[in-house]
Amino acid sequence: MSKIRLLIVDDSALVRQVLTQIFAATRDIEVVGVAADPYVARDKIKQLNPDVLTLDVEMPRMDGVTFLGNLMRLRPMPVVMVSTLTEQGADVTLRALELGAIDFVAKPKLDVAEGLKTYADEIVGKVRIAARSRVRAIDRRTSVARTGTDSVTKHSADAVIRPTAPRRHFRTTDRIIGIGSSTGGTEAIKDVLAGLPSDIQAGIVVSQHIPAAFSGPFAARVDAVTELSVCEAQDRQQILPGHVYIAPGDRHLLVERDGARYVCRLNDGPPVNRHRPSVDVMLRSLAQNAGPNAVGLMLTGMGDDGAVGMGELKAVGAPVFVQDEKTSVVWGMPGEVVKRGFADEVLPLGKIAARLLALVAAA
Repeated sequence: MSKIRLLIVDDSALVRQVLTQIFAATRDIEVVGVAADPYVARDKIKQLNPDVLTLDVEMPRMDGVTFLGNLMRLRPMPVVMVSTLTEQGADVTLRALELGAIDFVAKPKLDVAEGLKTYADEIVGKVRIAARSRVRAIDRRTSVARTGTDSVTKHSADAVIRPTAPRRHFRTTDRIIGIGSSTGGTEAIKDVLAGLPSDIQAGIVVSQHIPAAFSGPFAARVDAVTELSVCEAQDRQQILPGHVYIAPGDRHLLVERDGARYVCRLNDGPPVNRHRPSVDVMLRSLAQNAGPNAVGLMLTGMGDDGAVGMGELKAVGAPVFVQDEKTSVVWGMPGEVVKRGFADEVLPLGKIAARLLALVAAA
């Protein structure tokens, strides 16, 4: 197999050196060039024809986001942003994801060389994913936030919420929609929620693999593009129709019953499927506490987090939908649900909102 051809764009000579060393240790990625600013990068893209770029956010002469916007209009290609885990860095990086970047990695604020080496496996993995991802034209963008991988141990949802025997649930007219996603999910979530009206008779909970610094700004960006009321979930917050609750980037989001109400519960348990928040944890809580009144939706993402939870939802009579392969940036998480036979329907991204609305209206 031919190697992935990578161009590193960063104004820091140290970062360029460390990244080059990291990728030199792989068998399937070749650093074909480096560039200190976007103007040099522009020429090297023409000369070297790379498969993937790593792109610094803050650079002289032209910032990374401006360059990315130009690149995605003129020569769309997979890009992994190199960002900082700060509120300002989150806002800029989310803008880059809106423009079509596939993913991002964190640049440590202190001891950059050692910090990047610590994240070597993650950096390499994201470039490999980017090389296989579908790049959208700039007018139809789908992108991703960094997956929350803070453990090498792969726990199941049992580590946070124990499985229970099925119990009887009475159907109600109010639904709870559980949405899971990872790579490509930030833009897919926005697309789905933008198509739903404020009077929908369903509360919506979302677990997107995202770091703590990003979930608040992400919720604010989603709130600005939809009629729904969107917020970062808080512990014991009541789940109301027409409202969306996004899991904080470092905590699991569960749904529990409190009398006749549903409430959000936040949990600091270990990462599940190497993620916190985990989609499996959220969906299991929905299966246990909402039963057939829940709806499961799996959007684009890498890996298999959420597949077990979708099976548990299906077992209690809740409908299960997944995004199709063609419109997914990475068809890992939705594809795994289909592979295991849990998906009731496989839908293109543009038709999911209408299908959810029809389902809720028919309840």
